[in-house]
Amino acid sequence: MQFGIFGVGDIAPDPVTGYTQSEAERISNIVRIAQRADEVGLDVFAIGEHHNPPFVPSSPTTLLGHVAALTKNIVLSTSVTLMTTNDPVKIAEDYATLQHLAKGRLDLMVGRGNTVPVYPWFGKKIRDGVGLALENYNLLHQLWRDDVVDWEGQYRTPLQGFTATPRPLDDVPPFVWHGSIRTPEIAEQAAYYGNGYFANHVLAPNFHFKPLVDFYRQRFEHYGHGRADQAIVGLGGQAFIAKRSQDAVDTFRPYFENYAVFRGMKLEDYMRDTPLTVGSPQQIIDKVLTFQEGFGDYQRQLFNVDSLGLPVETVLEQVELLGTEVVPVLRKELESRRAPGVPDAPTHASLVTAKYGDAEPRQPRPNPNRGDNLSGPSPYHDTDASVQARFPAGV
Repeated sequence: MQFGIFGVGDIAPDPVTGYTQSEAERISNIVRIAQRADEVGLDVFAIGEHHNPPFVPSSPTTLLGHVAALTKNIVLSTSVTLMTTNDPVKIAEDYATLQHLAKGRLDLMVGRGNTVPVYPWFGKKIRDGVGLALENYNLLHQLWRDDVVDWEGQYRTPLQGFTATPRPLDDVPPFVWHGSIRTPEIAEQAAYYGNGYFANHVLAPNFHFKPLVDFYRQRFEHYGHGRADQAIVGLGGQAFIAKRSQDAVDTFRPYFENYAVFRGMKLEDYMRDTPLTVGSPQQIIDKVLTFQEGFGDYQRQLFNVDSLGLPVETVLEQVELLGTEVVPVLRKELESRRAPGVPDAPTHASLVTAKYGDAEPRQPRPNPNRGDNLSGPSPYHDTDASVQARFPAGV
């Protein structure tokens, strides 16, 4: 099972000191947090995509590319890549490039996000949100698997004889998680392709998203990818840890109760009614074990420990406690409880093995360029000869 941290790169005033990080400080601190997560042995670091203040990760590929150069083992991911307002052609190019730079340590989570004004900023309409998410991912899936794509849809101009470059590393696309907390159509799409489904188990009552997870599992089995209990499920969570539980509550309270989203709420009530856990390492462990009891065996658990204006040194301490005192116990406990035949989360290495076995992976080599950006009907030396690109006539 994979454990890691995820966040959205928000900036908020520290309610204890009154200090607000600059954007430069926040970006630098996100990188420090990712490095510490790698150092303490966490499996995943994920950052979101936002295009409005007070968030800084408007270009997650740039940020993750830098993190990739500074880390060794951790899988890099997004906590959302906006399938609604991004062009799927650009997503295919950007994340394939990042996959190469990270040497395969990459997957991504696609979704609609939760920022209403972002749609007109990118020339889209929010009422098209579900249709955009579904159609754009369908195209992305094809772009990463076919050397030559002819495509026509509702929301973007057609493609004719198009090749997305670079091809994915080893011709194996990054694994995709579909993140959704309210849309069964997204769960259906994840199940159709045999992709992962991620329920952001935050900001809602305990097990609020179980019906969607159960629906995804049923449809995963329906499409022939395996048993329902073998579906690839990820969960979010929020935690604040201290050696002594009361110290955790006392330290975290001003950050929670002064944050705009939670203002007017009582910390103890929120801890009782939602997945938020504030306490000792053992209390975090006990709460997460209830996730497995409620949702069934799952493959990825991400924690939000970097938000609400917490100072970076405090967040680094959280990552340290998570990696040294919480996750090692959870690994053993959840492994001992896992039913036979439940798979691990896919990685680049496992996907390469599944595709090639012991054979050497494909390394696409382009055919010569004629000087007009076209290389004839076959873009690569080893492109299937039956696939002939027919380009639009010049005008």
